[in-house]
Amino acid sequence: GCESANVGVDRRNPRYVYGGCYVGILEEQDMQTDLKRSVMPWPELNLTEPTDKTRYRFNWTSPAVVSQHNPNVVYHGGNVLFRTADRGRSWTPISPDLTRNDKATQGFGGTPITNEGAGGEVYGAIVNIAESRHDANTIYVGTDDGLVQVTRDGGKTWTNVTPKDLPTGGRVQNIDPSPLRPGAAYVAVYRYLLGDFQPYIYKTEDYGKNWTRLTSGTNGIPADCPTRVVREDPSRAGLLYAGTEFGVFVSFDDGGHWHSMQLNMPVTPVTDIKVHRQDLVLSTQGRSFWILDDLTPLQQLSDKTVAEAMHLFAPRAATRYRYRAGFGGIEGDRAATDDTPQYIAPGAVVDYWLSSSAPVSLDILDAKGAVVASYASDTAHGSDASRPMSAGGLPQGRAGLNRFVWDMTYPGPWSENAGQRGRGGPMAAPGMYTVRLSAAGTSGTQPLVIAPDPRVTLDGVTPSVLDAQLAYNLRVRDLVTAANHTSEELRAARSRASVLTPASLTTLATLEAEFFTPTVRYSRPGLQTHITYLYSMSVGADQRVSQDAIERYEELRKALDSVNARAKTL
Repeated sequence: GCESANVGVDRRNPRYVYGGCYVGILEEQDMQTDLKRSVMPWPELNLTEPTDKTRYRFNWTSPAVVSQHNPNVVYHGGNVLFRTADRGRSWTPISPDLTRNDKATQGFGGTPITNEGAGGEVYGAIVNIAESRHDANTIYVGTDDGLVQVTRDGGKTWTNVTPKDLPTGGRVQNIDPSPLRPGAAYVAVYRYLLGDFQPYIYKTEDYGKNWTRLTSGTNGIPADCPTRVVREDPSRAGLLYAGTEFGVFVSFDDGGHWHSMQLNMPVTPVTDIKVHRQDLVLSTQGRSFWILDDLTPLQQLSDKTVAEAMHLFAPRAATRYRYRAGFGGIEGDRAATDDTPQYIAPGAVVDYWLSSSAPVSLDILDAKGAVVASYASDTAHGSDASRPMSAGGLPQGRAGLNRFVWDMTYPGPWSENAGQRGRGGPMAAPGMYTVRLSAAGTSGTQPLVIAPDPRVTLDGVTPSVLDAQLAYNLRVRDLVTAANHTSEELRAARSRASVLTPASLTTLATLEAEFFTPTVRYSRPGLQTHITYLYSMSVGADQRVSQDAIERYEELRKALDSVNARAKTL
């Protein structure tokens, strides 16, 4: 395609990509071989041709859609709907002219489009194709001259189902067949290019026979806020997301009321919305892509929820990925004015609601009920209260919706340095866990699943291997803790040097030389460094613990025991 391409792709296997261009140009690119070929339905160069003389009319942004039921089937929209079942080698029109076919809008430069002389100013064409997820024969199309058409028999017959109260004209920018109810669909239309800035979002429950307008101008989306896209959440019927010329909105009651969900987004046109793996993904006009991580609380939110003093939402499954934040840092680490990309920290997302501010404690328990990690908004409590989280710090006790990200690790080793204490713990093994939250005089629990990294599974690392590695890593972590206590004791002994006997001073000097690594670069590592090195090797990747690593642990354990035994004589 070219600058105006609407890209079509099979989401299950995105090998073949279809990109359009003005006046009907359409190409397929094989992402595996990098080969590209023209698959234009009617290979006529319509550039600058009067549209009342060409066989077909294609909008500048004519759509291409790969069927979600059959990846060999592709739809392409002109003033008729084209269908191919062989990836564009042959095409069949499966509809009559689905536009108004108003001759007054045809000719050189399709009125009411401003004719800039580029040759692609075509009006009266399909701009949106939406195939039902429930039935391959149910297809909706929207046109740039304000019509909504539907077929329920694969294109044999078509019905004009344009909402009766929709003013003539306008662009049917988006049609979203409900992912949960076969007869339901949502439509977003904008008419601001015709001087009408009203929002137009409609829903149908009967394939377009009847429509209800969801934007009165007084129910949340302002009366002068044109609408570009509406999507229903695939996990909760009636949970709607709307993209407008000035931002994003959400409705929990099927469009009865709308609420701004702008948060930290710039005021910008939201051009499309997708719910992907329970994240809300937005495209904008000129301000990049934006993602609202984890829609779990919105999918569960209700009037009953917000009436409770405390409510712990059921967390979605967390995948046990090992990756560090990319450039730009993790979410919440930077000033609001920083416009570099933000990456949420890897971990299990825990959301909870508080009706009023209150201290919070949060525990993670394993399948046997043992506490893996504890946190508290009051830092005087919680076994890991001094250990900062990888995102968001300690759990918050603010009124309203709160989010906490558990980095899926156990507490790290004890350290003499309070800032390092508890950091860098072993990663929890995949399996079932429980989140326990206490606040406002009540507590609640929710199950939490930690799923294995599929790449690790593909590499042959089984859950039993990861369980064994965790047990080993915890032993090595405790060895690091023991070594750090030994370090503290030896330093304390050095501070008492003035009262030690000559024999004790000799023993202390020997132990220091054996245990500590000199600060001079490339010095021979001491025992403490050897222990921390083994720990860094064992927690850095998902792998089977080698016999060498097991024997090395035993060797270091004996060496540390020897140091400690001699240190007791000081």
